[in-house]
Amino acid sequence: MAGASGRWRGAARTGRGGRHRVQQHPRRPTWPGEEQFTGQILHASQYRSGATFAGRSVLVVGFGNTGAEIATDLTEHGAGPVRISVRTPPYILKRERGAFLTTTAVGILVRHLPVRLVDALQDRVFHRDLQDLSAHGVPRPHGGIYSQVLKGTIPVQDVGIVAAIREGRVQAVGSPARFGTDHVELADGARVDPEVVIVAAGYERALENLVGHRGLLDERGLPRVTGGREALPGLWFTGFANPISGMFRELRLDAAAIARGVVKRDGARGGRHRSRRRRLRRA
Repeated sequence: MAGASGRWRGAARTGRGGRHRVQQHPRRPTWPGEEQFTGQILHASQYRSGATFAGRSVLVVGFGNTGAEIATDLTEHGAGPVRISVRTPPYILKRERGAFLTTTAVGILVRHLPVRLVDALQDRVFHRDLQDLSAHGVPRPHGGIYSQVLKGTIPVQDVGIVAAIREGRVQAVGSPARFGTDHVELADGARVDPEVVIVAAGYERALENLVGHRGLLDERGLPRVTGGREALPGLWFTGFANPISGMFRELRLDAAAIARGVVKRDGARGGRHRSRRRRLRRA
């Protein structure tokens, strides 16, 4: 269900009595002067297709996976000029590195190694995958790749953004500092004049209002217990960990573990009910 605030919340029940809840809170930073901007500003959650923006100049704010994919899609549908702002330079990896050893497979192999070791060996471990765009306005990332993942900065999977930047179809620029009526001033003093600004800043977790009072969250607002373990009786969290081996793999493993937990809990509850019925019949 969507509301005027742009937030939605959904709840669903499974056939066996399980329940899961989903929330969306788009993260939408604001900038000085944006209220006078005569162009269009929208969040990436409102983006559907680059065809809507054909022939229009667009600034994509945020060089994560979503921002990179949107920028690439815009060029493929005739938008231009397309710019992408870079505040925190990401590691950019090839999506696939071969039929047998994918980037995900490499992540699985190194996941349980010491963080410092993976950071130190990253040029050897990921030498075929790391993409360098420093000559095209995207600074080299700071810190090791595994350290960044643990801090929540996920490597960008290249689905075309590297070629788009190298070929000049997408221009990397600095982060916005303030808006004018028909332009955006960047942190490095440059000025661009997009007709559309698409904010790809992700989503808020927004768990505090749901379970913050139960002591289930850490200082970052993340669940202390995730995956197959119950945070509380009948309550599981998934999707809040993003290991170097990949979120979708983690979700698949969590889903199986949670399903087993639901079945086990449901079976135990059913067993208690059957025992109670037997006692009542004997009485």
